[in-house]
Amino acid sequence: MSIPIVDALSFFRLSCGRWRSQRTSHHLLHRRAEAGGSMIEVVEVEVSDPRLQAIAALHGQDPAGLVGGCQVRWSGSMAWDKAGEAHQGESVFGLIPTDDAGREGLLLRDRGYAETAPVAGHFCMDERDGLLLTTAYETMTSLERFWFPHPNLRLRTSTVEGLSNTASFCMESRCLEGEGATAPAEAPREALVSAFGW
Repeated sequence: MSIPIVDALSFFRLSCGRWRSQRTSHHLLHRRAEAGGSMIEVVEVEVSDPRLQAIAALHGQDPAGLVGGCQVRWSGSMAWDKAGEAHQGESVFGLIPTDDAGREGLLLRDRGYAETAPVAGHFCMDERDGLLLTTAYETMTSLERFWFPHPNLRLRTSTVEGLSNTASFCMESRCLEGEGATAPAEAPREALVSAFGW
């Protein structure tokens, strides 16, 4: 099936929707693997949205360079979590391409994932239309690659180096209409730990 990806913005438009995510993380320090899962909801944010304008200003970037963005909500848990513990939150990000094709540039977030402070990452589309995202935090650096084998299946690999050294593989399947997907904030634990937050 043809996947309509020409630039980073179209990649994230294809990412819009509700996703059921399963992740396996390898903690290099502990030499152990941990399974987990989450529900993720991605909604497109128009370039004129005041939130994107504010994020650009927060990072010292010209809002005129924005082409769009997304809001992401997630709720999930990992196998090592204490009973009743869950990871949930939301983030808004904006894209500022640095090339004419819109295939590389800056991804500006109001909060990071490895750390909760605002953060700017660099994105680049590779020759197979996968999206590479590099983010440098204060205490660690993450490198992620996202790709679509199918419009309803997104895969992700990630490595985090620094205080937390982990390598993860994540499989995200789109919740299609009529499946009765649970909203991110209400995702049941038993459905999540069967096999990453955003």
